[in-house]
Amino acid sequence: MTSPAARIRVIDLETAGGGPNDVCEIGWQDLEHDARGAWGISDGRGALFVNPGRPISFDTMAIHHIRDADVANAPFWKLVASDVLRPAGGVLALAAHRASFEQRFCTPRFTGGAKWVCTWKCALRLWPHLPRFSNQMLRYQRNPEGLAHELGLPAHRALPDAYVTAHHLRDMLNETSLDQLLAWTREPGLLPRVPAGAHRGKPWKDLTTDVLRTLLVERALMYASAPRASCAGAAKRAKPSPQRRPNSG
Repeated sequence: MTSPAARIRVIDLETAGGGPNDVCEIGWQDLEHDARGAWGISDGRGALFVNPGRPISFDTMAIHHIRDADVANAPFWKLVASDVLRPAGGVLALAAHRASFEQRFCTPRFTGGAKWVCTWKCALRLWPHLPRFSNQMLRYQRNPEGLAHELGLPAHRALPDAYVTAHHLRDMLNETSLDQLLAWTREPGLLPRVPAGAHRGKPWKDLTTDVLRTLLVERALMYASAPRASCAGAAKRAKPSPQRRPNSG
């Protein structure tokens, strides 16, 4: 049996929308220490459909292509979450790309209070020279060794996305310690460049003090006027469309 000190489980979720119980698929890919003590991709992987208890929004269906019929007979989230997030033998940590999204659904009730690694936040720290930091952009910018192209497809499905994320995490763990990744995860994402506006793409060090003050004011105003749900999100999934009625036939 794998010991928790030797395994990290990478998680990816697909959802029916933005509600607290809207998971419609969960995928996972495990990392383990190899004989040399380095982290590697293991054979521990899988995916499950989950019944979200309501129709899948068209916006999210257009991203992951999971249909209501696919999940109609699947178990509910509360019945499967703990089995995946707390496997026999335990895990040293859970991980996801933009982990705040997964943590909205993978609450301590289901994880047992497991620690989390956010590979997006850690990529910002380890590879700040890269132009983009989405899961799939990192895949093609970095071309991780051993990533089987077919196993990473289709994108925006739970297991392929978890598989790709696991390759990023493997390389991170072989560059720095897990403790460092956990520490970066607890902090805000450290963007290496201006993300938007007239100065988009410029390193922060190249901006004048006046420009930085203006950006701070604009950012504060944006968050003050944004709906609370949007501020909480940084959601990596599309905004859900209005709920439609289930088929009656």
